[in-house]
Amino acid sequence: MTRRRPAPPRPTTPGGEFDRRAVLTLAGTGLILAGAARAQDPPVPTLADGERFDPAQVVEIARALARKPFAAPPTDLPAPFGDLTYEQYVAIRPKPELLVWRDQGRGFVVEPLHRGFLFRNPVALHTVEDGVVRRIAYDRAQFTFGKTTPPEEGRDLGFSGFRLYASFGGGAPADCAIFQGASFFRALAAGQSYGVTARALTLRPAEAKGEEFPLFRAFWLERPAPGSGQIVMHALVDSDSATAALHMTLRPGDATLVDIEATLCPRTPLEHVGIGGMTGAYLFGSADRRGVDDARAAAHEIDGLQIRNGWGEAIWRPVQNPETLQISAFLDQDPKGFGLVQRERGYAGFQDDVQRWEKRPSLWIEPFSTWGPGREQRPWGAGAVQLIEIPSESEVNENILAYWRPKEPITQETAFSYRQFWCWTVPGAPPLALCSSTRIGKGSAGKRRLFLVDFTGEAPFQPGIAPEALRIAVSASPGAIVQPKPDAKPDAPQPRRDPQFKPVLYLYPERKTVRAVFELDPGGETACELRLTIKNGDQPVSETWLYRWTL
Repeated sequence: MTRRRPAPPRPTTPGGEFDRRAVLTLAGTGLILAGAARAQDPPVPTLADGERFDPAQVVEIARALARKPFAAPPTDLPAPFGDLTYEQYVAIRPKPELLVWRDQGRGFVVEPLHRGFLFRNPVALHTVEDGVVRRIAYDRAQFTFGKTTPPEEGRDLGFSGFRLYASFGGGAPADCAIFQGASFFRALAAGQSYGVTARALTLRPAEAKGEEFPLFRAFWLERPAPGSGQIVMHALVDSDSATAALHMTLRPGDATLVDIEATLCPRTPLEHVGIGGMTGAYLFGSADRRGVDDARAAAHEIDGLQIRNGWGEAIWRPVQNPETLQISAFLDQDPKGFGLVQRERGYAGFQDDVQRWEKRPSLWIEPFSTWGPGREQRPWGAGAVQLIEIPSESEVNENILAYWRPKEPITQETAFSYRQFWCWTVPGAPPLALCSSTRIGKGSAGKRRLFLVDFTGEAPFQPGIAPEALRIAVSASPGAIVQPKPDAKPDAPQPRRDPQFKPVLYLYPERKTVRAVFELDPGGETACELRLTIKNGDQPVSETWLYRWTL
């Protein structure tokens, strides 16, 4: 389940120089290809070169493919491409003539990516120009191969995906997105470096019989109009259990938006399917340095799961690198949004001069609608935001997975639409103080653990809110919340003590911060679910902080 990715490659930019900031999408496609020894059926149905294009045709291809048994794509590559090292692979570089729409002033440039190393699945690439399909043909003469011997003349090794460059704010094309490896992709807002990874489709994660990893099989990229500021892409996804057709519209900017309509065509009933899936790396942070011998302050590209549920509650769940696999489900009805978020944005929070974790994007999803063959659109309905936390010993492992899991199995064609925000801060925040820090340490006695949870924002300090009216609503299940002893208090002004609640509340108006201090006594338990909110009377002035403590 833990996903590994290689170190940053050195892709060629449209200007011909190397961009060390870019990061390849998750690799490890060997997990996907366990069944690849089966005989290959006739090629995946597609649209012929020169044929008129209609987006509905991609959905028809997915439907037709779903009526046939899954046939894994051929992954054999001639020597040495099937056994390239990372260094050999990144030395394979496209020549300028391979870059699609280069020097056309369309605001986007496409770089097809060679097969090899961990990326063995062939992906058919097409453009759509003036309404006509144009296949992007492979030609070894379009690449330089470093010290690797080029393939024989006329051998079509094909592509493993593509990288997208965009003109942010009208500037020179810069790294914007990459689609490569299984059905994974990444995108960036202006000024960011690659981090969290999105999934076109998630099937059976963390199940005993193994996760199923769908594959990108083909893309059709519509040539953007000059000055449009957007590109429309279509993708075909294939897997043992289902196919899918994706319609994506990407708009780069200070927050890069991707609107997605995914039509899912099951081959078999899908009992465990994830929509809007995403993964991120979390090694350690301020709340969990257990067993960490590292000079840095933290190492993570996301630090929490944020949810706005259908009942209007704003939730923050810090993620952690657990001792054992942890699975959490946040039940919901018609969710308003969820995502893996990087809230720490200061260099001092990490002290890492190489990775620059503070520049990694947050990925936030806002659902639009879902519908079946009858095309009657409705909200996403009942289900859960599911969070999976996997033990990891390396910062290159994307060990945190989040997605929406519908309550009912998907047994017939179903479509979901939603918007991705690849952003610095999550849009449309409610007028509540947000959790800005979680710190955990040794408690006053026995197995007790001391928690310091900070919330920052204007809400607790609004005119008309008396400081003495603020209170902490905190609970543990199982376990008990107890009052910290005096010697466990941080250096702070004299706290107020709420007679109804045992924890201690500190107010820092100059920093617009409220700190809740409490101890958890787990007793004989090995895991406790914690919930905390700051309230003015009965009204919340902070989002809800959730946490799973484990022994």
